Amino acid sequence: MARPLVPDRLWSIIEPLLPPPKPAGSNGRPPVGHREALTGILFVLRTGIPWEYLPVEMGCGSGMTCWRRLRDWQAAGIWDKLLHAVLQELAWSKQIDWSRASLDSASLPAKRGARRRARTRRTVGGQAPSAMSSPTATAPRSPSV
Repeated sequence: MARPLVPDRLWSIIEPLLPPPKPAGSNGRPPVGHREALTGILFVLRTGIPWEYLPVEMGCGSGMTCWRRLRDWQAAGIWDKLLHAVLQELAWSKQIDWSRASLDSASLPAKRGARRRARTRRTVGGQAPSAMSSPTATAPRSPSV
């Protein structure tokens, strides 16, 4: 049997972060559970297949169902909470070494309210004239005979 995409230990971290499941309606299909939808989302993101090609045999519902769940969870900020919860769990269990982490400041915008750098003062009074715009800079004339 294949290893599950959402192991029990990971699910125990994720489950409390998710909104309560919607009750089943009277008509239509029963709603897909959060764990099944998460499995479908992870499968599509890991394999790169289009959402509509999500195998029905996986029991994750349709690709559109998983895509909607991904969209709704993103709008609710679930993925940010999930990232912080997993990183915290890894730090507590000493499975992540923060001393080896680095941050590239070139990829981060300046904080709001950061002081702007002073403009560089000019060292010369003005711009140098362009060689092509000066009145003496004309095309060479052919010598007259």
